[in-house]
Amino acid sequence: MMHFGPTLRILGLLLMLFSLTMLPPIGISLIFEDGQIPLFGAAALLVFGAGLLSWLPARRQKKDLRIRDGFVITVLFWLVLGSAGSVPLALSDQLNLSVTDAVFESISGLTTTGATVIVGLDDLPKSILFYRQQLQWLGGMGIVVLAVAILPMLGIGGMQLYRAETPGPVKDAKLSPRIAETAKALWLIYLSLTVACTIAYWISGMELFDAVCHAFSTIAIGGFSPYDASIGYFDSVTIETVAIVFMVISGMNFSLHFIAWHNNSFRHYLHDPEWKTYLLFLFGLSTLVSLVLIDSNTYGVNEAFRKGVFEAVSIATTTGFSTADFGTWPTFIPFLLLMSAFIGACAGSTGGGIKIIRMLLLYKQGSREIKRLIHPNAVIPIKIGKKPVGSRVIDAVWGFLAAYVLIFAVLMLICMALGEDPITAYSAVGACLNNLGPGLGDAALNYASLSDGTKYVLSFAMLLGRLELFTLLVVLSPSFWER
Repeated sequence: MMHFGPTLRILGLLLMLFSLTMLPPIGISLIFEDGQIPLFGAAALLVFGAGLLSWLPARRQKKDLRIRDGFVITVLFWLVLGSAGSVPLALSDQLNLSVTDAVFESISGLTTTGATVIVGLDDLPKSILFYRQQLQWLGGMGIVVLAVAILPMLGIGGMQLYRAETPGPVKDAKLSPRIAETAKALWLIYLSLTVACTIAYWISGMELFDAVCHAFSTIAIGGFSPYDASIGYFDSVTIETVAIVFMVISGMNFSLHFIAWHNNSFRHYLHDPEWKTYLLFLFGLSTLVSLVLIDSNTYGVNEAFRKGVFEAVSIATTTGFSTADFGTWPTFIPFLLLMSAFIGACAGSTGGGIKIIRMLLLYKQGSREIKRLIHPNAVIPIKIGKKPVGSRVIDAVWGFLAAYVLIFAVLMLICMALGEDPITAYSAVGACLNNLGPGLGDAALNYASLSDGTKYVLSFAMLLGRLELFTLLVVLSPSFWER
């Protein structure tokens, strides 16, 4: 049975806490004197007031939360904060966004998708630019805690394989205090990576404001930038190298960062099959893209590797930064890059996509079926490292892939029915479902020209991708609400 009281209380507290996120932009507005203090002050009051109204009636409701409550709170966390995050964007005179566009931008930020409807970023007030980046940073942290601390316990994430190593809560049927312990450690790791990335960008030549903003979206694998030209604005090999290094690190499983931090040892990385597959995948993709760019005479050798490696890492990790318009690149490269985003980063990272661990399991399952055709009576276990993987996990992975492909096809057809051309529909749904950002066609530079109906479909796709499909689908199923 659902516990509505405690759920309402937690959402109220979340909203009141979220209202505090308006304070840093107010500080930025003071520093740069851009006149946005009333905007963020009003937004803070509205969000705090909504939270207070939710919290007051349920403030004494403190029952233990069960698995169903966990599903509902997780879904409402993204829906409610996605809506609350749109308040300053909708109120801003400089942006002049419709409610649809404000909600789209906010959900894109919090889900770290990086798809934007805003044109002319270079001329906007610094506080508004900072707020967009901050949305991604906060969303990225929410994703890590969700993926590493909460989803395994609910039995729906790709993280069940890490139950033995991860000190997080994995066997309880209710939300235990150990989530808080795990979350604190993850916060520390996430914050440390952000500080390190900021310093690296700053040393590489960015101004401090730009360094902080880009560190926020790099560690969150978000892709928002205060400039229309993204990382390409700086035209710096050093800055691009820093971005590549931290995109790769942020695309790794944060459980591995956690264990490395906990044990003061990096040995765990070397024994992790997903980590090794992830690096091999990025290396192979970067090399292939660069060689095709050379072969097609798109760039010289040095420039081909510079552009090719950056775009390959940025898109495969589902970050979405750009130094070139990859949609104009020759032959199959634009579609190859978009398809690489379907594979995505590692489970338990801030990246999107199906995740490397699932693709690795699907490959091993396919290999086993071929061997079974040759040796019908053989017993061939599927292993990750030296550990056999249970049939339930394999079934869950196949179920996830089937749902992913079906949802992608349905959402793409809906977008086409709403008037988008096939390339735009295909790339926009793929980019949003994989939490990537940039697409092709009308979604190549931004999503401003798409219809309102398409934007709501894409917002739904972002939430589906971020919540690993089943978290949202289970709450939408009638059986979930039966007693």
